[in-house]
Amino acid sequence: MKNIKQLLAVSATVLAALIAAPGVAMAQTDMPKMEMGKADSGKTFPMTDGEVKKVNKDASKITIKHGEIKNLDMPGMTMIFTVKEAAFLDKVKAGDKIKFVVANEGGKMMVTALELAK
Repeated sequence: MKNIKQLLAVSATVLAALIAAPGVAMAQTDMPKMEMGKADSGKTFPMTDGEVKKVNKDASKITIKHGEIKNLDMPGMTMIFTVKEAAFLDKVKAGDKIKFVVANEGGKMMVTALELAK
């Protein structure tokens, strides 16, 4: 049990360091075939593929198993995100394949765009 607690503490520290790191700037010309979405800041970021694992409308949160989030230099994993607009959660349910944009807004990972994958 002690080893599990240590592993969780180290994982949380590494994740916090990743979140605090500034995103890598990407020009749209670097990704001509990728779909793009806008964060509220107006910056354009590539959309990330994901699968909805859980929707928590009361807390305005969504759990997503996702691929690499390039604008945040974050590897694929399953994570809980806050959504910018509660209406995003009316569009999806557990098991849905989605495309989404997430931005680091004041240290908080925020889904700023979300759509069902085609």
